Amino acid sequence: MSQLITPDLVLLDADLGTDRAGVIGALTNLVAEQGRATAAESLFDDAWAREQLTDTGVPGGIAIPHCRSEAVTEATLVMARLAPAVDFGAADAPADLIFLIAAPAGADQEHLTVLSALARSLVNPEFVDSLRAAATREEIVALVKQATAPEEKAAPAAAGAGAAAAGAAAATASEAPSQDANADSAARPVLIAVTACPTGIAHTYMAADSLAAAAERAGVELHVETQGSSGSTPLDPAVIAAASAVIFAVDVDVRDKARFAGKAVVQSPVKRGIDAPDAMIAEALAAASDPNATRVAGGGAASEATSSTSDEHFGQTVKRALLTGVSYMIPFVAGGGLLIALGFLLGGYLITETAGSIILENSLWNLPEGGIAAYLGAAAFQIGAASMGFLVPALAGYIAYAIADRPGIAPGFTAGAVAGLMGAGFLGGIVGGLLAGVAAHWLAQRKTAAWFRGLMPVVVIPLLASIFASGLMVLILGGPIASLTVALNDFLNGLNGASAIVLGLILGAMMGFDLGGPVNKVAYSFAVAGLGAGAIDNQGPWMIMAAVMASGMVAPLAMALASTVLARRLFSPVEKENGKAAWLLGASFISEGAIPFAAADPLRVIPASAIGSAVTGAIIMAFGVTSQAPHGGVFVFFAINPFPMFLVAIVAGTIVTALIVVALKRFVRKSDTVAPAAAQVPVAA
Repeated sequence: MSQLITPDLVLLDADLGTDRAGVIGALTNLVAEQGRATAAESLFDDAWAREQLTDTGVPGGIAIPHCRSEAVTEATLVMARLAPAVDFGAADAPADLIFLIAAPAGADQEHLTVLSALARSLVNPEFVDSLRAAATREEIVALVKQATAPEEKAAPAAAGAGAAAAGAAAATASEAPSQDANADSAARPVLIAVTACPTGIAHTYMAADSLAAAAERAGVELHVETQGSSGSTPLDPAVIAAASAVIFAVDVDVRDKARFAGKAVVQSPVKRGIDAPDAMIAEALAAASDPNATRVAGGGAASEATSSTSDEHFGQTVKRALLTGVSYMIPFVAGGGLLIALGFLLGGYLITETAGSIILENSLWNLPEGGIAAYLGAAAFQIGAASMGFLVPALAGYIAYAIADRPGIAPGFTAGAVAGLMGAGFLGGIVGGLLAGVAAHWLAQRKTAAWFRGLMPVVVIPLLASIFASGLMVLILGGPIASLTVALNDFLNGLNGASAIVLGLILGAMMGFDLGGPVNKVAYSFAVAGLGAGAIDNQGPWMIMAAVMASGMVAPLAMALASTVLARRLFSPVEKENGKAAWLLGASFISEGAIPFAAADPLRVIPASAIGSAVTGAIIMAFGVTSQAPHGGVFVFFAINPFPMFLVAIVAGTIVTALIVVALKRFVRKSDTVAPAAAQVPVAA
């Protein structure tokens, strides 16, 4: 295995500036200078993107910026001892010891294991003190190599190894669970934990070690499963059964969470497992004895489960559920809408009246009067209509899924279907999904006998939650919601003139505001909700769909125009490359193509994007442009009418946004509080 660190990759008592972007930039440049990365800019972008997910500063004056990157050609470790220290987001103090971990996108298991071992060593105070006391770069390299030497994996670990050996304790807890999990349970409480971070290199293992040390201080037996890049050994089922509570210190989904169904749970971001492990242990002990504590949902046949995070408020839960429902609904709408539009293209607008009879009475060997085009048009229309028919049930089903996991799907789909039957539409689907999810989640938390537990998720919960949610829809809520839906549709269909333009302005601004985020999704959901209601004599929903899609294309196209044509000097090399890709992303209606620009310079990009997108939405509504397709951008031209005006609206908004961005970059000074962009990083010559 090649050397991860050499003396040339060590900086001692270096002054790398006062902000973390400058430090990361200098270290990524060093990696490239040593021939271990193809481009410092690309490596910086990946490291900085990881930094934006979670601060990499940890207690003790240490920071571990890290990433996997296509630019890295050889797994590399860079160490810098800073003077002055730089704030990397740790709660206690700025960091003076920086380790940049740069792993190739396809890093091999051996390298990842060594890098993980380093992360474990950094919770050992003696090792950290020796790094601060080292006089030469060669001494630093020797210390790091000693710390990352292959560890002996002998004794199984609970949390009783002492602070200096906490890393080994956490590692062996995941790799060699106790052979007798119940031996000490009478004397000491038993807890289990899962740690995981997006890259699975550093924070995963540091959180495990910190929790292990905190458990040892509290006199608690702890078993940790690290779901990291260097592999993961699932906890023994006997260990899980013996535990009174589980800690999830994770930034990503826990693999096979149903193993922990019914356990009291404490969940927080992985960094809290490093910063406040004692508090998490105390919270887990309190949850274990609290009958009302949040518990991991699911059980029985369920293969997955979800639990609410401990700090998620009711409003956040509802928002997360709605966005989950919309994200699962969109494929049904996108595929169905495009097929319906294709049906109109091939079979004409009368296909709405004749498609059923054409499909039933004809075949490829017995074509209808209109020939092959009419037959294929009818087939496309019928398949699309069937797909669109799942709009409300899928929305409701996956809203319920987001709240109660798999036990919520069946009652959610049923409530959505009932909402459609009652004419309650999109709003009914939202209400039905929320009711089904809440009911299923409540039922899943009930304690039952072990022999009955397997029936809960597959029989009892779907039955009772369906009766509750769908019964309320039929008996009480369906009628009023249907009336509200009719009134809303009538209002939208009656929009014309100034009122339509105002609606276009609002929807356009929402699409350009957060580029695929919650506000953007609300506007898009509003549009697709009415798409199925569009008809030849009722084109209001189709106009709204056109306004939303065109507005969502503006931001990436404008960033492409500004960075590759109008003002190249105002953008970094990385942004110019992103701008080239943004041409295609924008044309395809992928608003996220503008996110790299907004993340680097939000105070300039977001206002410009919202203004230009609003202009486009207003033009679309003013000229009555319609779209029968919910996605696809310019590539679904056959579903947009009139297409030339659709293009005019997009071009107008794109130019407005691009000019505003360029003007702001030239004449408005960037605040020091804004996260530095890649353009500000010194690049090696």
